[in-house]
Amino acid sequence: MLALEFPPLSHIVNWPGFAGDGTLWEINKVVLIYAFAVLFTILLFTLGNKKRLVPTGAQNLAEMAVEFVEDGIVMETMGKEGIKYTPYLLSLFFFIFFTNIFEVIPVIQMPASARIALPMFLALLSYVIYHGAGFKSHGFGYIKHALVPPGVPIALLVLVIPIEFISKFLVQPFSHTVRLFANLLAGHILLVTFAVLTSGLMVGKWYAIFSPLPLLGVIFFTAFEVLVSFLQAYVFTLLTGVYINAAQSHEH
Repeated sequence: MLALEFPPLSHIVNWPGFAGDGTLWEINKVVLIYAFAVLFTILLFTLGNKKRLVPTGAQNLAEMAVEFVEDGIVMETMGKEGIKYTPYLLSLFFFIFFTNIFEVIPVIQMPASARIALPMFLALLSYVIYHGAGFKSHGFGYIKHALVPPGVPIALLVLVIPIEFISKFLVQPFSHTVRLFANLLAGHILLVTFAVLTSGLMVGKWYAIFSPLPLLGVIFFTAFEVLVSFLQAYVFTLLTGVYINAAQSHEH
């Protein structure tokens, strides 16, 4: 009889500390991923910032990355007024992408965004930035701008204002967090599931002939996670741009 032992969820997202175990400054695999993501983000643009007559691969990659974020996110969501937010959105995109892509890196195989602390921190940081942009653009009139949609009859404001408050100030950062966290956690669980199935079937018994099936699942979902890593970084950054634009727009 085939017996498979699936690891509990805590075992696939929590890792023992390398140093400072049990303390606030504990260093484990997830912390190392954060550090590598920061390092790779800085390294990409440090190498790309070198002034050369003939651009190198790193410089070309950095320039393409800047153009992608500027044209595909900043200009699409905010127009020319949003160029000043390019450094933040650019750093946000690549930091999230690098933390996500470690899901498919051999040995590490863990997306740091599958721990809710990181998506929550980034969502709250963006929350402060887009509401800050709103107050900078409108002053205290931003409260009215955020809570009172244009053209709403006065009689309906008693219903609309609480709904807009819950949506803009409470639900929005929550959905921003969960969208990134849930997608990366789901993908991680799928990969672990198919990897366990593959390992469990390779036991030298007759049902080992079925082991290529979950192995194909591992290969497929590994490729799929590469796409998810990019898309979720893009969606998180794009929504941040949309929120900034909505906060500072003068359509009201």
